[in-house]
Amino acid sequence: MKTVSRNWVASVQVALSLLGLPYSAGTSGICAFSPQFNSLDGSVDRRSHEDPYRIQNGKPLNPHGRTGLEGRGLLGRWGPNHAADPIVTRWKRDSKGQHVHHTTSQLPLLQFVSIKRVDCGEWAIPGGMVDPGERISQTLEREFSEEALNSLQASASERENIQKRITKLFSSEGLQVYKGYVDDPRNTDNAWMETVAVNFHDELGNSVSELPLQAGDDAGQVSWIDVDSSLDLYANHLHFLETVAKERNTHW
Repeated sequence: MKTVSRNWVASVQVALSLLGLPYSAGTSGICAFSPQFNSLDGSVDRRSHEDPYRIQNGKPLNPHGRTGLEGRGLLGRWGPNHAADPIVTRWKRDSKGQHVHHTTSQLPLLQFVSIKRVDCGEWAIPGGMVDPGERISQTLEREFSEEALNSLQASASERENIQKRITKLFSSEGLQVYKGYVDDPRNTDNAWMETVAVNFHDELGNSVSELPLQAGDDAGQVSWIDVDSSLDLYANHLHFLETVAKERNTHW
């Protein structure tokens, strides 16, 4: 876990305690609604993308071990909290539309859409939580349009154009680069993040690439950024990009 992220979580924990708000709920908080762990609980999927997790004294245990924080913490649910991360990429091109190659590796440069998170100030892949009853594919499309294109604030005609371009790109199968546990700074002993990261590539640069990026939702800034191993990104996101770069035989 990055130091800045750990310090951010710790500072939030202190702030909540000063306000008299519970940062870590006890077992009684769970009994009030009796979630069905390791199963599809109504419209809420409490199953892990990995193996079934252990339950101790009515509380789910983080399958990757202790974190130093008990309870649900800042996350919305006990146990796995499912997210989806759409990695939207395009080839970097020059003014003539030709692929730009890295001066050292001589491999083509790939760009991805990145947002600067408001909560911690780190650059990240746009993504968010899977709503109850929502398919992963729906979450991927919704989160990208809300965070990177600010679709919620767009006019009716703008939303129609955004939806058309988004549907064109996201109707492809996409390249699943990761599915499982995420080393997120919000993880606790009893609640943790899991995600599905999928790469959608605008090969010809004529779908999402032509839309103006505009930060929305919980994004402070949004930009096309060159894929490179030197990037400093939130949580596991650099690992996701490495997989994309290797799969597409581009500079890393």
